Amino acid sequence: MEKKILIDASQAKQTRIAITNNGNVDGYEFENINKKQLKGNIYLGKVSRVEPSLQAAFVDFGNERHGFLAFNDIQSDYYHLPQVDKNALKQEEEEIREELNKVTENIDANENKQNNEILNVPISESENIESTLENGISDNENHLDKKIEKIKEKRKKRYRIQEVIKPGQVILIQIVKEERGKKGAALTTYISLAGKYIVLMPNTAKGGGISRKIFNTQDRRHIREIINKLSIPNTMGLIVRTAGAKKTQNDITNDLGVLIGMWEKIKHKTLNSNAPSLIHEEGDLIYRAIRDFLTNDIKEIIIDGKSSYEKALSYAETIAGDYVKKIKRYKNKIPLFHSSGIEKYLNIIFESKITLKSGGYLIINPTEALVAIDVNSGKSTKERNIEKTALATNIEAAEEIARQAKLRDLAGLIVVDFIDMENFSNRRLVERKMKESLRTDKARTQVGRISHFGLLEMTRQRLRESYIKWETVLSKESFCEKLLRKVEEKIFDIPKVKKVSIEISPKTILFMKENMKEEINFFEKKFKFKSLFLKNENLLSNEFKVNFLNSKNKLLDTYSEISIQIEETKKNKSIKSDGKKKTQKKFKKKKVKK
Repeated sequence: MEKKILIDASQAKQTRIAITNNGNVDGYEFENINKKQLKGNIYLGKVSRVEPSLQAAFVDFGNERHGFLAFNDIQSDYYHLPQVDKNALKQEEEEIREELNKVTENIDANENKQNNEILNVPISESENIESTLENGISDNENHLDKKIEKIKEKRKKRYRIQEVIKPGQVILIQIVKEERGKKGAALTTYISLAGKYIVLMPNTAKGGGISRKIFNTQDRRHIREIINKLSIPNTMGLIVRTAGAKKTQNDITNDLGVLIGMWEKIKHKTLNSNAPSLIHEEGDLIYRAIRDFLTNDIKEIIIDGKSSYEKALSYAETIAGDYVKKIKRYKNKIPLFHSSGIEKYLNIIFESKITLKSGGYLIINPTEALVAIDVNSGKSTKERNIEKTALATNIEAAEEIARQAKLRDLAGLIVVDFIDMENFSNRRLVERKMKESLRTDKARTQVGRISHFGLLEMTRQRLRESYIKWETVLSKESFCEKLLRKVEEKIFDIPKVKKVSIEISPKTILFMKENMKEEINFFEKKFKFKSLFLKNENLLSNEFKVNFLNSKNKLLDTYSEISIQIEETKKNKSIKSDGKKKTQKKFKKKKVKK
């Protein structure tokens, strides 16, 4: 396997990163200067309002839209309570922390037991050794998570947010989810600082944990030994990342020291700042790529752009000194992504159809509620019978779906409609292939089983806002039908309408004249009005504006469906033109006076 990281920073305003594996694109990241990632940033914010109905608070952290802070994500340190009650809460937290430490100490013994049991389990059609081990590890991790939730649940039952949090209160928060659509950023007071090998939780007493992505029992035992030797403060917790699986105690200790030093700087800056203000920035895309993706299996990291190359070297010297030699500058005149042959592949993410090598294809349709993926055999006819063709196409599709999920950042509920397979063991093979392909994904995923109808449900954690945004739009015929029905609906509500002027895009006018003459004539005769279609170059194919007039051409009412951006640009243009007219009038008056 030859893995590379390619960084295209030739454009000043944007940076693109592709992770390739034997020429195939396994990961893609994009960042624009105008819209930088906020996730992971730490701010000193101020509670703008408390919502008892949501059991949450809205926090002003300096952004235009205030962030959403759920009650469960607020530390007890911020509660306005008598000292006696606070001490009781702290005592409860201390008891649960001790329980957590006991559980983590017993994890090794549990894993060894499971290992011995697995060796005696026969490989059946539905399960294999690997998946059994995986489930055992995730069960232990889930057990820990449930224990941590106890702290939050106890507080939730005892107190209401309006009793302990007040508007105007200053609070240190971290962004855990970016703004999306009309939703503000999701916030937490439980801070986490990501290093090269560990994630430090400086104000969460969780002890030491291990990433769920580390499945190898020997690696987990090795990490557990290192964690037990570390001197972690009682108020802190840490999780060893996948990159730290085979690292020495010195590497992890050094990383811990760097993160504790970072936390001290954050505390110092917080005490000397006024809310709202930025306290700690997560780092740009190049920094995150070196921290998160540059590992032993990466052969080289190639960078197109002088300043970005120098940045990468300084970042690597700070957080990944062993890998500095792997960083190389690209000097060819042909753009990096073109010379490596991956630009064409990356452009596929703008399409809903993805063709597979076997001749089959996928159709990806993101909707408001979920992402629907349809698998089709297409021209795939290499296998002897239908069942073998279905299995081969589904296995190839499972691998491609896992890749596309990373490239497009598909998140939430994902439903895959695989080609129907009658054989039970074939379904299990496809499920295992899907889980195996998702193993390298940084996002947390859960994969279900293929149902009787051939549907597989899976969930994927949202890491960032998707680079590609999709909209579901009506067909031209349905849009024209909708337009006429809207006119009919409004005519009954507005008296004395004799004329209707409809502003639509030029292409929509052509379609209506060619395909909907009879419908238009029918409506004009039935409701006794005249229609006039006007071309508006500024409107998109799914937008329109209707003016209702009387017999004397007096405007009675207006109805429109136009996106906010276009309306805003029109307003701005009208404001500018009005401003120009006013200044011209003033100038003319002055001339007359002279």
